[in-house]
Amino acid sequence: MKLVLQSIRKSFGNQQVLTDLNFQFEKGKIYGLLGRNGAGKTTLFNCLSGEIQTDNGTMKLVDESTSRTIEMDDVGYVYSLPMLPEFLTGYEFIRFFIDVNSEVIEGRGDDMDALFDMMHITQADRHKLIKHYSHGMKNKVQMLLFLLTKPTVILLDEPLTSFDVIVASEMKQLLRDMKKDHVLIFSTHILQLATDLCDELIILNGGRLTQISTEIVTQPDFEEKVIALLQDDSEQDDQKENADAGNI
Repeated sequence: MKLVLQSIRKSFGNQQVLTDLNFQFEKGKIYGLLGRNGAGKTTLFNCLSGEIQTDNGTMKLVDESTSRTIEMDDVGYVYSLPMLPEFLTGYEFIRFFIDVNSEVIEGRGDDMDALFDMMHITQADRHKLIKHYSHGMKNKVQMLLFLLTKPTVILLDEPLTSFDVIVASEMKQLLRDMKKDHVLIFSTHILQLATDLCDELIILNGGRLTQISTEIVTQPDFEEKVIALLQDDSEQDDQKENADAGNI
């Protein structure tokens, strides 16, 4: 299964964020998405999840025999700021989520305690109100939802930055275990995390996606080369702004 993006464009007023974006993501890989603040990473995620509409282009799931437009149910979105019902306990929320999505989950929620054990959430914590959870704990609950529903595409927006060293290590191993069944796209600004966890690295700059070759990743000056690519994008933005200003 592949997620195929073709000619994706998205603008907000006069600001063009995604410009003729083309890329293919394969199931079984974790993709590290790198880019400067404002490069359009969140916009791309919001388009993929169906939260906003693209201005142009197609987003399809393609395998050997079928090709279809991606739908909201195909995508799981792990937000950097988790949005969960804080008036419920973790246990109550997951029970409610399983009941509401029983047709999709198909019995995978039969053993609630096993699910929480898998996420290393203690007995005491799973029965606390979510409003008392740490940021990292809330992200664990988000991840648990996708273990249940198994969407084809999972988008992760800086999900590990709030975890301590031990929990981050657990979550990285969980993502590695999950990748065989999903297309995982991992947005981060931490290069070391991206190189450690991800199978492929891509840069969003100038409204387009560019894959970083494996040869560059293994070179000792890899970080400097990535920074140079991102700086090139910043310089292009400055030149465009100056040109626009001259036309006013």
